[in-house]
Amino acid sequence: MEDRVAEVLAQRAALERGPAAGIVLSILLHGGITALAVYGALHAKPPQLANVLTIRFAPAVAPAIVPANASKPKPVAPVIHEPVPVVEAPKPANPVTPAKNTAPPSPFGKSTKKPGLVPPLPPAPAPAATSTAPAAPNITAGSSGVASIEGGDFPYTMYLTNMNRLIGTHWFRPQITGDLTTSISFTIHRDGSITDAKIEQSSGNGTADRAALRAVLESSPLPPLPFGYNGTYLGVHLIFK
Repeated sequence: MEDRVAEVLAQRAALERGPAAGIVLSILLHGGITALAVYGALHAKPPQLANVLTIRFAPAVAPAIVPANASKPKPVAPVIHEPVPVVEAPKPANPVTPAKNTAPPSPFGKSTKKPGLVPPLPPAPAPAATSTAPAAPNITAGSSGVASIEGGDFPYTMYLTNMNRLIGTHWFRPQITGDLTTSISFTIHRDGSITDAKIEQSSGNGTADRAALRAVLESSPLPPLPFGYNGTYLGVHLIFK
């Protein structure tokens, strides 16, 4: 009877110890697995990427199948061309020599001049730069008139008449008896301004000379030169009486 009770007590103690030992064993087992996983993750080598090279092959062309009984093409014989001879143009027997510029034959028999180059013609004389305007034939005392002009052909007589009238309004002849003539030269520019006025020929009386010179200077500026006149200036020689 006692053995039976001891056996029951032993079984009960074994049952009580069974779950606790299983839990401890399970915890140890899971801990060991987790430690192995962590160790493997730490010591594992990183994956290596392999270099991939893509190679594409061209499609193979199947060789043409020639039947055994087909005739082979005959080789073509090369064509040899004979060299063409170069024919030179025939030269004239008597080459024509161009005629030189010789002296013309005389209309009266044989020319006495020796053949040769004709001498060049002499250059034409340049036209004179000074043109004489129509001088006033009757220059009365106390008036003025144009003797000549310089600078080129100046056919504008109306301009000269107007210039003579404007200068005459400033010309006051001194009260001196006798025939006094003073010549004044001056230059009229395109804008009508007067420069280089001077006594060209004195009358022998200083008062009359200065009065004539003052009349020219006080008339500046005159009207501009005509538009059709090609010169850059107009030189005037004016006579005062």
